Amino acid sequence: MSRFFYNDRKQLVNDAIEGVIISSRHRNLVRLDIDPAIRVVARSDWDKSKVAIISGGGSGHEPAHVGFVGKGMLTAAVCGDLFASPSVDAVLNAIVGVTGDRGCLLIVKNYTGDRLNFGLAAEKAKRHGLKVEMVIVGDDISLPDNKQPRGIAGTALVHKIAGYAAEQGKSLGDVRDIAQKACDSIASMGVAMQTCNLPGSDEEEGRIKGGHVELGLGIHGEPGASTVDTQNSKEVIATLVKHLGKATGKESELAVLINNLGGVSSLEMALLTKELMHSELGSQIKYLIGPAPLVSALDMKGFSLSTIKLTPDFIKALESDVETAGWQPMVKYHKMPAQKQPAIREDHTVKASANEDVKALVASVTQTLIAQENHLNALDAKVGDGDTGSTFAEGARDIANLNDKGKLPLNDAAALLGLVGERLATVMGGSSGVLMSIFFTAAGQKVGEKQPLAESLLFGLAQMKRYGGADLGDRTLIDALQPALEALRDKDLKAAAKAAEKGAEETAKMQKANAGRSSYVNSDNLEGVKDPGAVAVAAVFAGLVK
Repeated sequence: MSRFFYNDRKQLVNDAIEGVIISSRHRNLVRLDIDPAIRVVARSDWDKSKVAIISGGGSGHEPAHVGFVGKGMLTAAVCGDLFASPSVDAVLNAIVGVTGDRGCLLIVKNYTGDRLNFGLAAEKAKRHGLKVEMVIVGDDISLPDNKQPRGIAGTALVHKIAGYAAEQGKSLGDVRDIAQKACDSIASMGVAMQTCNLPGSDEEEGRIKGGHVELGLGIHGEPGASTVDTQNSKEVIATLVKHLGKATGKESELAVLINNLGGVSSLEMALLTKELMHSELGSQIKYLIGPAPLVSALDMKGFSLSTIKLTPDFIKALESDVETAGWQPMVKYHKMPAQKQPAIREDHTVKASANEDVKALVASVTQTLIAQENHLNALDAKVGDGDTGSTFAEGARDIANLNDKGKLPLNDAAALLGLVGERLATVMGGSSGVLMSIFFTAAGQKVGEKQPLAESLLFGLAQMKRYGGADLGDRTLIDALQPALEALRDKDLKAAAKAAEKGAEETAKMQKANAGRSSYVNSDNLEGVKDPGAVAVAAVFAGLVK
């Protein structure tokens, strides 16, 4: 099955172009109405008084190339089908449509189809009396012995530098020369753990093995130079940096474009940026562009780094403002600022005290929860996110450790409950830790006011229900805890254990959960499965009876 949203595969690129144009915040794009098969997006504010900058290629690399059309970058973009070069006619019509007396520069990625089609179109345009120059970008350094290095994400840097020069009114020759100088100053390399999928194609098992990454694969999913047996962010960045460092040398000041190839989360891209700045190349990097998708490869789970050796002219060009949808402003690198702020913590200093009976009770509760970890996780995997056992066990281990070391106020119930509440909020993850902390903290306050233990625990439960939003019948631990505490108040511990067990059993019959992760689970998946929190409560009371 395809992994893409689309209506008509044949109209996919046309539909996408329309979406980009109508959503452009600068309202400065137009599609040239020539022929349905010719897809040219141009500046609607263009007056042919300056050198035109034209680029393009196969679609699927968004925001390249349409996203770079606008003041300060491209004059027009010629769009082919997915991963396919636009036709000679399409390129020729683009040239004729936007080129005035100052001429135009074609910026072409180094792929055979692009070189041939753009090249032939340039020659035909010259027969129309137009001045046309072309630069070919071959920034990919992953295959050093290849005489025709591929053009990849570094092409966006050439767009920016050439576009700035044209915007300043420079001649065609000058614009061509600075674009060529940029091409000669850029080095790029990509890496991915999964290659891309084409819309309409059946998913196939990827060639990249799990746990591995492929270095140097192309932006159309072409095989790379090698594979590496790691997906560790620091190690992957170090590998790329080693290759890029050979191309840039150790003396040059650099700007780096951090390019998302389409399928990497923003969280990962931020992490990779951090790793880059702490790498061996970090001291040379003065500016950053991204992290962001600039020249993507559909949904490829990968990224690329493009370095450019800086000159004053390049810095000025890359820092200049543009009116495009896809370009990311270049920022000057600065170390992460940190502001000292004292931690705000409540002072719960308590004096440890001994009580053998209470120590045994605490040991029973904590040992039960630790022993139940795997069982509760397995239950939770059926109705939630599979971590209930680990969450409760984590809190239990912390309290057990304090108990074993004699650091609990065992002879002061109010202080003990308060300390347990504080520790659980710290060591237990997610909402469970906070809810249990509310329960014990509120109960401890009532014990401190000389209320009976059972009544105090019920008060803690009431506060937990108030803040957590769950109640009896919502398929949570409350379904076991509330009847158990009520039985403890009215009868004894054995009655409490029976009530807890019955409450836990009842949760398996409940078709709908109204709180917690289980509330998102289909009722068919809940049937016959006991709530793991309720099971934990029942196990604790059963352990206390023993």
